[in-house]
Amino acid sequence: MQSGSTCQLTGECRLPDRATLPATLYKELEEFIAQLPTKEGHLVTVLHKAQSLFGYLPKEVQQFVADYMGVSLAKVYGVVSFYTFFTMVPKGKYPISICMGTACFVKGAEKVVEAFKEALGVEVGEVTQDGKFSIDCLRCVGACALAPILTVGEKVYAHVTPDQVKNIIAEY
Repeated sequence: MQSGSTCQLTGECRLPDRATLPATLYKELEEFIAQLPTKEGHLVTVLHKAQSLFGYLPKEVQQFVADYMGVSLAKVYGVVSFYTFFTMVPKGKYPISICMGTACFVKGAEKVVEAFKEALGVEVGEVTQDGKFSIDCLRCVGACALAPILTVGEKVYAHVTPDQVKNIIAEY
């Protein structure tokens, strides 16, 4: 436990300001952490669970994880900011991730990104006003033979051209 933290002193972890996030999700995360055989070595696992519940890892969720895992906020932030899987900003309901690895870039991924930006009216890293879509670029998906490739949520699209972008958006 953190030295001097509420968790250590009272056995109950202080809850950060959570007014904007559902209390039921915090409760589910708390239960997930409680069922771990040990907290040591499970920070990344807990952060994956937190992101799957909340959709992203804002400061208040990071503080909650730090308190319940008995580590500093700086350690949690270090992990969150190091791994590209984790995000500290909300994603759209349908997050669009476009591969910008070498094969995808050479085969026109940059033009696909531009087509999405134009069609949705947002920049990379932003969410549409209705909250439906967000655009992100990835370093490499590892499916170079399918270049250029992108995902919308869990669905994979291969050999994507800028002309296909409006039809992909229309699916959602």
